Amino acid sequence: MFQVDIIEQCKQNNRKAQLQLYNQYCDGMYIVAKRFLKDNAEAEDVVQEAFIKAFTKLHQYKAEVTFGAWLKRIVINKSIDFLKSKKQELVELDEKHLKVIDTSYDSKWLVDDAITLNDVKDAIDKLPSKYQYVVMLYLIEGYDHQEISEILSISEVASRTQLSRGRIKLQELLTLKKDGTRY
Repeated sequence: MFQVDIIEQCKQNNRKAQLQLYNQYCDGMYIVAKRFLKDNAEAEDVVQEAFIKAFTKLHQYKAEVTFGAWLKRIVINKSIDFLKSKKQELVELDEKHLKVIDTSYDSKWLVDDAITLNDVKDAIDKLPSKYQYVVMLYLIEGYDHQEISEILSISEVASRTQLSRGRIKLQELLTLKKDGTRY
């Protein structure tokens, strides 16, 4: 059965088609939610809520992007909403105090060859949340600043600034001290 057929059947509340679509995407969406929420049960709850929302709002899906990309955005928004509800609110920077960032440095995400992917993930987890979400959305999820600004309800300038500052903080966390240990 083709993806378009399954989605059309889901729009008509066909439970078998909904289960098929759920089974196709649930593991991937769980991984996305888990990047934001460290607790397994919380990530599972967010995925369930995201699928419920997706199925109730499926009539709004216009196939301008893949269904997976559309669903992923719902999962990310639900994850962020969950974090906000736990009072881990995002700190929005006051744009009057933002400096213009030299974007030529934005693409320099170089780290020492000895640093592993797990080291990078651990360092991202240690970032302040205002930087962590932007870094995760940019580096791991692949969103651009316009998309990040929409997801987090911040300006594109704030997204660029938080990414730049998060990158600097991330590099500090990944830099080896003289005695060979990390910050």
